Amino acid sequence: MKKIIITAAVLATIIIACQKNAITGRRSISLIPESDMIGMSLTEYDKFLSEHKPLAATDKRTIMVKTVGSKIQKSVEKYYADKGLSSSLNGFKWEFNVVDENVVNAWCMPGGKVVVYTGLLPVTQDEASLAVVMGHEIAHAIARHGNERMSQGMMVQFGGLVLSTAMQQKPAVTQALFQQAYGLSTNLGMLKYSRTHETEADKMGLVFAAMGGYNPEAAVTFWQRMADASGGQKPPELLSTHPSDATRIATLKEFMPQALKYYKP
Repeated sequence: MKKIIITAAVLATIIIACQKNAITGRRSISLIPESDMIGMSLTEYDKFLSEHKPLAATDKRTIMVKTVGSKIQKSVEKYYADKGLSSSLNGFKWEFNVVDENVVNAWCMPGGKVVVYTGLLPVTQDEASLAVVMGHEIAHAIARHGNERMSQGMMVQFGGLVLSTAMQQKPAVTQALFQQAYGLSTNLGMLKYSRTHETEADKMGLVFAAMGGYNPEAAVTFWQRMADASGGQKPPELLSTHPSDATRIATLKEFMPQALKYYKP
């Protein structure tokens, strides 16, 4: 009986921790307080910048990234304000930096801490494509995808222990509920969530870029360039944490009419 009570408490916590994405409508779990996530990101961001010196504020690449970042930030804040969800951004103190490394990447930590690598800029080529990428990375933080993945990991570790105990007692309902949760521990299960995150961030990024005055259609040509640059060397989509370029481009085209509603040149 005690184990069942503990299980019920865990399930109640998970239900309470569910949140709904403001753009896609998908529900997800966030078991870790966002303030804790932001606190961790501040430490990690400062550590990263101490080891990877950012470009000077006067560098034209930094100016471009900060300009685009500021517009995306305002788009995010306006979108969430219009939805009455500004409190979701509590604790965000935006910061945009450029690191001079030949890496085709960018990322955003919880709290709005953004880094763009110079290796990305020759591929984005213009501000609109850069806005799509930065909107995508910022969307990961806004949607709390990192929190969700960490929460899934917590569920795997804690849920597995509870499941093994529950199976000994064999309460049917408890076993069925936790079998579903325990499925998150499988590789394909975790990868599926990651691909879901990528697709969700793509859609959100298009909206934020469009609201910032950038044509979201730049996303299609950007990902076509990325596909060409990869030279077919990516792993099969089923075993990748990202959608294939073809799948991603098709999804972007499908969502484009929605994104264009927010585009005012």
